[in-house]
Amino acid sequence: MNALTTQNVSTLTKLVKCVNAYSKRLSSHFIYFPDNEAPLEGETSKMNMMQAINNAMDLTLKNDPTAVLFGEDVAFGGVFRCALGLQEKYGKDRVFNTPLCEQGIAGFGIGVATAGATAIAEIQFADYIFPAFDQLVNEAAKARYRSGGQFPCGGLTVRAPCSAVGHGGLYHSQSPEAYFAHTPGLKVVIPRGPITAKGLLLSCVRDRDPCLFLEPKILYRSANEMVPVDDYTLPIGKAQVLREGDAATLIAWGTQVHVLLEVAQMAKEKLNVNVEVIDLMSILPWDEETVCNSVKKTGRCLISHEAPLTSGFGAELAATIQEECFLHLEAPVSRVTGWDSPFPHVFEPLYLPTKWRCLDQLEKLLRY
Repeated sequence: MNALTTQNVSTLTKLVKCVNAYSKRLSSHFIYFPDNEAPLEGETSKMNMMQAINNAMDLTLKNDPTAVLFGEDVAFGGVFRCALGLQEKYGKDRVFNTPLCEQGIAGFGIGVATAGATAIAEIQFADYIFPAFDQLVNEAAKARYRSGGQFPCGGLTVRAPCSAVGHGGLYHSQSPEAYFAHTPGLKVVIPRGPITAKGLLLSCVRDRDPCLFLEPKILYRSANEMVPVDDYTLPIGKAQVLREGDAATLIAWGTQVHVLLEVAQMAKEKLNVNVEVIDLMSILPWDEETVCNSVKKTGRCLISHEAPLTSGFGAELAATIQEECFLHLEAPVSRVTGWDSPFPHVFEPLYLPTKWRCLDQLEKLLRY
């Protein structure tokens, strides 16, 4: 009996070690593909995404005397250090901590913005944005409409770290973009790296609609890019075609863009086909023209996102593509996503839409 118990314990220990090793190997489920072209000429500096976001907020605070930055622990830089050094530079009146109350953070930001100032509010993790849901959806998004255009909530940008980080589990790895994409009056933006993060954040800050800027936290320090040091913006609602092809259209945003870029590379090597990869960049509004033109050209479409399948934003894309591109489609629109379950911890590598899952689905799409 003792021998059997010892054997079972040994087997269980080996299994746990195997799962842990598998998790560590695949927790970073992508290869980072840096942008090599700057959006404008001039001096550049090597930055990771955290530094690029810091630089965008630095420029905003410098050039806009009404701008304020606030959130939980923002005074010392925030959990991910995106605000590092900004309180020392601009003072406690403009960069400051708030109580641990997301509803209060959003409500305060709405008040600041409707008074005419520029508000940059940080929610420490996107998973904790839900107590602020009422303020953002029922107040910020509807301010202009219900006042007949007299009291807009322009100047409000809410930043929130989102998506998988490799070991976040159910409370620190969620992708809540689809909840907010259902809300007229909001804009929802998700960058894929340092260059896009700086340009899109500056666009959000200057936009006259309230913007939700979701930052895939695993990208904060994943890679460096040569980011222009000068001020520049990237258009909200305009997708980018990162790789051209004619066999299928692959669509993603945030971290998943890099997964699909690797899939495109693998498809060329293993299947000898060229696929088109699109970074949506903003999902509200989203670039229907670029997406549909691509699908009409390729005849096939694969959409991938980390959020669960049911009612994920990929469903909206699929419905629109079916309506607008039906006569051009050679196969049903395919989605590779997270599963319809809470985000797991040790089984995170099995939850995420990895390159292997995406490549397998792409092969089925091409054979259809």
